[in-house]
Amino acid sequence: MPLYDYQCKDCGEVFEVRATIKQKEAGLVLVCPTCGSQEARQRLTIAPMLHGGKSFSLPTRSLPTRGPNAESGCCR
Repeated sequence: MPLYDYQCKDCGEVFEVRATIKQKEAGLVLVCPTCGSQEARQRLTIAPMLHGGKSFSLPTRSLPTRGPNAESGCCR
């Protein structure tokens, strides 16, 4: 079940709500755990990527060393 992050518009508290996608689409009744306000906005969160428990890096793109485009980067 996904977790959604919300921030209270009244006190600024950030809190999580666990709900199914269907529940979220139907409309959630949000209540701030700090002040009890029902005014909150969803925060954009980015979940970390896990890859088999090992760290990894994204592939890097290298410039060609020969040919017509050799060393013709945008920042030269």
